[in-house]
Amino acid sequence: MTTGTGKAGPAGPLVRLRQGVPLVEVERSGVVESVHSGHVVMLGRNGEVLLSLGDPTQLIFPRSSNKPLQAVAMVRAGLAVEPAWTALAAASHSGEPMHVARVRAMLASADLTSDALGCPADWPMGEAARIAVLAGGGRPERVTMNCSGKHAAMLLTCRVNGWPERDYLDPDHPLQRWTRSVLGELAGEPVGRTGVDGCGAPLFALSLIGLARAFAGIGTSDSGPAWTVAEAMRSHPELIAGSGRSATAFMRSTPGLIAKDGAEGVYAAALRDGSALAIKIDDGGGRAADEVAAAGLRALGAMIPADLSGAPVLGGGRPVGTVRLCPCVEAVLGRVQV
Repeated sequence: MTTGTGKAGPAGPLVRLRQGVPLVEVERSGVVESVHSGHVVMLGRNGEVLLSLGDPTQLIFPRSSNKPLQAVAMVRAGLAVEPAWTALAAASHSGEPMHVARVRAMLASADLTSDALGCPADWPMGEAARIAVLAGGGRPERVTMNCSGKHAAMLLTCRVNGWPERDYLDPDHPLQRWTRSVLGELAGEPVGRTGVDGCGAPLFALSLIGLARAFAGIGTSDSGPAWTVAEAMRSHPELIAGSGRSATAFMRSTPGLIAKDGAEGVYAAALRDGSALAIKIDDGGGRAADEVAAAGLRALGAMIPADLSGAPVLGGGRPVGTVRLCPCVEAVLGRVQV
């Protein structure tokens, strides 16, 4: 991971991601043409480390895998909305009509329009939604950007607390100072660096172990703000990601599971019993993160269907290979005892 411009500055010296171990291989016509390396940590029901690959203690930007933690911070700060809106606060949505309509409703509840959102205008993340916008002569909008639910929730949280809304993305804003504090508490470690996420919001760096620990705490909560966020995610998995995306499919397959992908090959998930995992792929490959997450969750006891892993590699429109775990990683996961 790199931060800043490569020079020492207000954010501190450059931080480099230490290379992990080979995790996923891509085979085409009998030739392994690509290998994704990375880092994995899996926690047991009591917080014990069941598996550690690479270096899960180093600092990373969890990207959108931080969103459930940020949502907990907002609920603790007084955000009290319907579960679907809470789910969108923790979401990287695909920009489908069901997502966009609800984000607009969140804004309208505070007499706000999409112009109040601090995220940039973007096309929908989901391919079908993007094609539909293009076919209809649409354009990139802030409300269709995948982080718009989080931003709308941030504005509502500011409104509840009487905090300034115009500069809500400033790292020194009361909302962001509060969020940073809550994330450190949930992860059991201080936030190691503050950067800027793709949506413009402050981005708080944690270790993979800290991220997994935070998800485990949210996943096992039985009351309070963490429970509110977890139950919203469980009851509305289609809002957390969208059609055809892994986080939605994983949560639908396993009752009690919470899962959240992040940009640059990050993934975090937890079962209701407290077991959890966190993943970072060195080259940022989301296909590799999905593959490791599916296999890791199965090792923890989740009921992830076989068709949610082993993505086909196409040649001429037909399968000629597959994306799969490296054999040594598959063997290690087979020995995990929950």
